[in-house]
Amino acid sequence: MKEDNIIVVKSKSFAIRVINLYNYLKQEKQEYVLSKQILKSGTSIGANVREAARAQTKADFVAKSSIALKEADETCYWLELLHETAYIDESSYNSIYADANELVKLLVSIIKTAKQ
Repeated sequence: MKEDNIIVVKSKSFAIRVINLYNYLKQEKQEYVLSKQILKSGTSIGANVREAARAQTKADFVAKSSIALKEADETCYWLELLHETAYIDESSYNSIYADANELVKLLVSIIKTAKQ
């Protein structure tokens, strides 16, 4: 994967959004448990995408991409909880959830293509 690869760019951009969300939750909402969980899963997506970029085999690429997919799906879960408990408002939720869901869709497509 190159630096201009869409999944690399989008996963890094998403990680930055998650870090900003984490800081907001910590500072403004004094929320420390869910915010730490979403920080871990949301930043892990891009880290695993980067690892997949350096995979030594196709199987390794699929494995790392699959981990990134699991982290993206977990992040969606934490976002749902944050929204349903009113830690993030509807507009913020819709925006960041759309980005997370886009990563899920991209990763599913990448994994399916790599397995063919």
